[in-house]
Amino acid sequence: MKYVGAHVSARGGVENAPLNALEIGAHAFAVFTKNQRQWKAKPLSEESITAFRENLDKSGIKPEHVLPHDSYLINLGHPETEALEKSRAAFIDEMQRCEQLGLKLLNFHPGSHLGKISEDESLERVAESIDMALAQTDEVIAIIETTAGQGTNLGYRFEQLAEIIEGVRDKTRVGVCIDTCHIFTAGYDLRTGADCDATFDAFDRIVGFDYLMGMHLNDSKPDLGSRVDRHESLGKGKIGWDAFEYIMQDERFDEIPLVLETVDPSIWADEIDQLYIFAGDEPERRANA
Repeated sequence: MKYVGAHVSARGGVENAPLNALEIGAHAFAVFTKNQRQWKAKPLSEESITAFRENLDKSGIKPEHVLPHDSYLINLGHPETEALEKSRAAFIDEMQRCEQLGLKLLNFHPGSHLGKISEDESLERVAESIDMALAQTDEVIAIIETTAGQGTNLGYRFEQLAEIIEGVRDKTRVGVCIDTCHIFTAGYDLRTGADCDATFDAFDRIVGFDYLMGMHLNDSKPDLGSRVDRHESLGKGKIGWDAFEYIMQDERFDEIPLVLETVDPSIWADEIDQLYIFAGDEPERRANA
């Protein structure tokens, strides 16, 4: 079964996110558990934690279908010791916040070498950072997001994801989130069914579908291989609808959160409905389920 949603607002408190997801007919969602552009945030209050858990139950969305995203400031492959330690501490805090909320996953961008150390050294630091975070939490799985490869960012090749996973000691608590816009602009074509076959076969061969634990469904403003991260509404970008129909009809993408980060929140409900129609599940049936 497919679980589709969007990255919803937590304005007014993280406890509001499940209700915002419910409003757009989502069966999954992403959320920031703190301000994504600040290093520190107040600890979650017991009231907020309780309200989040209650609202999540009210929404009918399972904890394993929530894909929180960490702060954009965190760089787990940072070449400088002080900045790396700051990132690691912030990442551990993000993992612990997910644990407090009863969530199972934390999505993150792997980081950047900033041109100061080698790619391999930076990837090794990412794996070490994940190990540190897993040692200070019990159940949350660290989900590495594919990137577009802008600048010196890591994670735009499947081989880089595989290298990080290889370096993590507990393979049961690491996974991958494929962002369709990111992999497309990183050079993996998705425009036709045959292109999707080739791209996802490569992912399976290099990383393995066992590690796929979430997806961001986004069309792309830039062209294939441009290595620029700019999302577009589904069907309005350079990828087109075929890739999203392919994903919704392929069982390899069942049982994981499929999350929109497209540019127009006012049409998220329509995009969600269209994706479910591709899966042969009419919106009216879902609403009455």
